[in-house]
Order: sequence, then C-alpha cells, then structure tokens
Amino acid sequence: MSVETIAKTASFAKSSCQSKVLTVFCDFDGPLVDVSDRYYNTYQLALHETYHYYSRFDPFLKINPLSKKEFWQMKQERANDQEIALRSGLKVQQIPYFVQQVRSIVNDVSLLTKDKFHRGVNWALALLHSQGVRLVVVTLRCQDQVSQILTNYGLLRLFSGVYGTTDAMAAYSNNIECKTALLKKALAEHQTHRTCMIGDTEADILAAKAMGISAIALTCGIRSYNYLQQFEPDQIESNFLTTAYHLLADPTP
Repeated sequence: MSVETIAKTASFAKSSCQSKVLTVFCDFDGPLVDVSDRYYNTYQLALHETYHYYSRFDPFLKINPLSKKEFWQMKQERANDQEIALRSGLKVQQIPYFVQQVRSIVNDVSLLTKDKFHRGVNWALALLHSQGVRLVVVTLRCQDQVSQILTNYGLLRLFSGVYGTTDAMAAYSNNIECKTALLKKALAEHQTHRTCMIGDTEADILAAKAMGISAIALTCGIRSYNYLQQFEPDQIESNFLTTAYHLLADPTP
C-alpha cells in the first residue's frame, strides 16, 4: 500500500481554535463525485470487447447487456464483476477476460472524464468552509488525480488536506485496510475533538469505527441504503448537501 498526502499550504482553509473545530473527513468518489457513468461505460466497453473476442470461436454467442439502472442496482448491492458478467449472458470461462478488460480500462483518461461532481457539492463545500468547518479528503483514489480535479474546479483551497494513494486500482477494489490507514494518518495530522467521516461504502464506515469517530454514510454513491445499514453507521443521508445542512444545524458528531 502506498499513501500520499498533501500537507497544509497557505492556500488551504485556516482553522480556528483546535478544540472548537469540526473536522469533516470525506471520501471523494461517491459522496462528492458521481462515478456511475464511468463505471457503466467501463462495463459496456468490457462486455463489447469480450463479446467481440469470443464470438470468433462461438458464432452463436449472445449477450444481454444490462441497462444503467440494472447495472447500478447490482453495484449498489455490491455485486462483483463476475456476477455482473453472468447476468449479462457471459459464460463462466469468459468471465476472467471480461474482468481483465474492466480493470484495464476503468481508470483510462477517456473514461475518467465521465466523472462529475454531484449537484450541490460545490455549494455545500463552500458553505461548510465559510462556517469554519475543516474539510479533509480521505480517498482510495490516486492523490494526484483528486488534487488536480479539485484544482480544476477551484475547490482545493477549501481543504486542509488530501489523503490518497498511488495505486490506481485501490478505489475500484475498495480496500478497507488501506482506507483505515489513510484515515488514521489524517486523524493524527488533524487532531480535533469533533470529527466525522463521510463516505458511501463499507470501507468508510469500518475505517471510522476502527478510529472511534462518527460515520455518516451516503446513498448517492456505490452502495444502497439497505447494504450500508448492515454496517450500522451513525447516520445515513441521501447526499452531501443534505449532510452539510444537518452538520451545521447540529454539529456534534
């Protein structure tokens, strides 16, 4: 596991008295950014390539592509690539090729452009920052990608730190141990009595629990309400904007 961080600079948000600061640690993909188009396009391309490859040997091969709604419902219930491949009509022996295709293209530059900030995220970040909340990104995504995206949108100045990896596949595989290590490092460098972790997967919830801080799960990402509920987060919210309003109304996570 390789971890990178961005230390505080003059452009980052200034914090107030340490004991009074509310620090919000937040995942990137899911809570802030909608990755559903990228993941679905990755699935479509991988399925097409697998069909093209195996149809040379089996002219009667038929596939049943999932709609985006069907695909995303499976992802939100944590169906793996193998299950999705079977549901799409691929045979067992064809699945490894499909999975290989998915993993080889999911972080392709042309697909990364499909990622978009959720509606209201920019406003929510600015609102929290204006009220003195310290914002810290803790993500399994490559740190360089995240910092560049935040810079492109003029949002990097709102954050006190960005903690990410150098492993392009860490986010896709949702490595719980890696997320916990990242959060531990972030907590050590941003000591405060009032903290919470906002995320959209079990990795975020379990990392927060391991560190003894409040876990807020969001359903706007890659896990459903029912799936997230199994891990008993302190709160389940629909999106980041709603969460921001609730934190400011009752900032005692």
